[in-house]
Amino acid sequence: MESPLPLREIRCFVTVAEELGFSRAGRRLGMSQPAVSQAVARLERALGVRLFDRTSRDVRLTDTGAALLPLAESLLAEAARFAEEAARRASATSRPIRLGYCPLVGTLAARVARQVRARSPRLDVELRPAGWAAATDDLSRGAVTAALMSAPFPAGHAVSARFHVPISHLAVPRGDPLAAGARLRLDHPVRLRVVMPRLRPPGSGWAQLAARLPADPRPAPTGPDSDDLLAWLDLVAAGECALPVPRLLVDTVRRDDVAFVPIEAPTVRMTYGLVWSTGGTTAAEMTLVDVVQQIIRTGGR
Repeated sequence: MESPLPLREIRCFVTVAEELGFSRAGRRLGMSQPAVSQAVARLERALGVRLFDRTSRDVRLTDTGAALLPLAESLLAEAARFAEEAARRASATSRPIRLGYCPLVGTLAARVARQVRARSPRLDVELRPAGWAAATDDLSRGAVTAALMSAPFPAGHAVSARFHVPISHLAVPRGDPLAAGARLRLDHPVRLRVVMPRLRPPGSGWAQLAARLPADPRPAPTGPDSDDLLAWLDLVAAGECALPVPRLLVDTVRRDDVAFVPIEAPTVRMTYGLVWSTGGTTAAEMTLVDVVQQIIRTGGR
């Protein structure tokens, strides 16, 4: 055969075989009896076989027609599944991607949204800032498609595009004596109280840092689940506390009222990644994963 199998003609063949009549098949298909007969004849010519024995009284399958009927039915079923899956994916593509993100990586999240839209104009990305606990809950409930969040990552989810950021500086008020120092040891006495998040999941950078400090740092006064280090800098500037911060924040924030003092030989790092559910990954989600991986791999270029 030089052309693809004609599904319309195959559907006529199957319906005639089920009804054993061209008129009854036509009524089921919404076609005239001559149109159904012509469709079956075209299929027979294309295949080079005879599918039915026709008389003035009845229509019977030939041996060849009976042998081909189950295959034709299977072909139509596969075609229907093909159309259903295409429709499902088209529907999924039309829904917005809801991307949760830790505020610290907001610049990355915004870049991801821009590049996803540039690559697939039909896709829309909704950004939702969320701390670690909120992002974990949103993922479990399906409230977000994926999340840019810090480790430890929630179980039962896929993780991609991991990157590491050392906790490298201590944020202090600009007028504090430590602000004039070139480098600070982790065990150096600090006049101000050192604050960290209340929520320090085992394996997180915050948990590792707390274990390294000589005294357990006080929990941050801004809430049990706040990854918004930018808001904490206001407390630092007011002279209420000192705050360990990752390199990513130091590289992106400029404040006249806060100084970032390097920590000597920082060995504690925070790990971030894109986390999403592994069940029924859509084409839209794969586009998101690919964009994030490319940004991390190229450094945002």
